[in-house]
Amino acid sequence: MKTMKALTCSLLTLMLATVAFADIQAPPASDYGPTRKLARGLGNITYGITEIPFQLGAVNDLEGNASALSYGIVRGTGRMLARLGFGLYEVALFPLPMHKGTYYPPYQSDIPWINSGYSEFPPELGFETRFDYVRAY
Repeated sequence: MKTMKALTCSLLTLMLATVAFADIQAPPASDYGPTRKLARGLGNITYGITEIPFQLGAVNDLEGNASALSYGIVRGTGRMLARLGFGLYEVALFPLPMHKGTYYPPYQSDIPWINSGYSEFPPELGFETRFDYVRAY
């Protein structure tokens, strides 16, 4: 009887130790699921209009006022319409992994040296930002 209790306790301890060493890391693509795809689509539909003032400012910084009021508006409108299209696509098909069998965004990512890349979510306007590069007072 004592041997049975000792064997049971040893087996229970071994099972608990095995569970303790289990791999608890999530797979690399686990952050991109159907809920993120739906949120990305709704964000692109709702806030895609922010591309117009954002592109106005970006073109104004690089090329000046005249090009901002012509090329900046055209570029911002084109990017807004692209975000609207991608948003409708992602909201309609959010439960299905469409882009290469995953839930990743279907558009080219934001590459720093190319002006036509898209970030995953629309640009932020105003004072809310996740970057802390403001002046310290």
